[in-house]
Amino acid sequence: MGGWKGRAVAAGGVLEGWFDRLRFGLKRRTGRLGPIEILPYRGHGTRDALFLKGRVLETPGLAPSGAGDSRRRNLRNMVRRFLSSEIPHARVRASLRSSRGAYELEVMADNEGFFDLRFELEESLEGDTAWYPVEIELLWPRTREGNGARAMGSVLVPAGARFGVISDLDDTVIRSSVTDLLKMVRIALLSNAHTRLPFEGVAGFYRALQLGPGGEDFNPIFYVSSSPWNLYDMLEDFLDVHGVPAGPLFLKDWSFTTVRDHDRHKLDVIRTLLATYPDLPFVLIGDSGERDPEIYRQVVHEHPGRVHTIYIRDVTTGERDAAVHVIAGELRSHGVEMLLTAGTAEAAGHAAGKGLIVPNTSSASSK
Repeated sequence: MGGWKGRAVAAGGVLEGWFDRLRFGLKRRTGRLGPIEILPYRGHGTRDALFLKGRVLETPGLAPSGAGDSRRRNLRNMVRRFLSSEIPHARVRASLRSSRGAYELEVMADNEGFFDLRFELEESLEGDTAWYPVEIELLWPRTREGNGARAMGSVLVPAGARFGVISDLDDTVIRSSVTDLLKMVRIALLSNAHTRLPFEGVAGFYRALQLGPGGEDFNPIFYVSSSPWNLYDMLEDFLDVHGVPAGPLFLKDWSFTTVRDHDRHKLDVIRTLLATYPDLPFVLIGDSGERDPEIYRQVVHEHPGRVHTIYIRDVTTGERDAAVHVIAGELRSHGVEMLLTAGTAEAAGHAAGKGLIVPNTSSASSK
């Protein structure tokens, strides 16, 4: 983005950062800084390096959600998510302990309270796919009680997987109505992890992909979305509540400088995952409502031989379907099949035929 628009966006980002630092400084000097929490995001890694992202925030005071919550309660929680105050330049200490040794890191968060941990291991981890716990402690600033906040994160390390899965969330796993702005906003603001609905059969299909053709594998599933990090807790709860396999979530920092970079965000995450796991082929899953077909086409061009199959959920009109079929025809010439599916049953049947899952997997056969 160039010209006056680019300068305006840059100025907006500077102003946003200045305001956040001013607000934090005033709260701290006047003793009005509330309780602080560390929110670790599910991480990923290899036997030699582990990665985990997180954020330090003033505790937003979210009420636990339930299936019977009113729309007003859901709206109040959503407003609190987006009005949460980050802690700029917070310092945290992270500890990782495994059978191969113990490691500690100290890092500083950025202006938005985000921090990134990278553990470089002296000895490679052993064993099967596992989640490794990471303990995180706040070093600065301290709360009014003088105690540092603590949290426990987890990092997924795939070992012996046959393939990996990279999936979109909105209108791929979760019914979001991205193509209808008003409906999408209403669903997002007035629902919660219990009342937002997955597409039928998704949980069973994803579990089948995770278990693989022998039914005993542990193929990793990564979720990539342009939803903001503010929604992380709800999305994590959504996966747990509806039985969708847990996996690292890669969301987006909505700021003046990044809010429009939808394609770049997804491409950067997918490129990083393919580089992290160079020996792993991937199944890509998305929908036709946004630009998943175009993004996945670029991934195939950039990484020949790395994409096994692509599934696109059809949530749009016939005109858009025609464009997706053109992309699918192009990818066939590269040896990659992109299937535009009306429902989960079609994708599950195709995956069984391709040797990705156990045939006739229960609860993956419904739409």
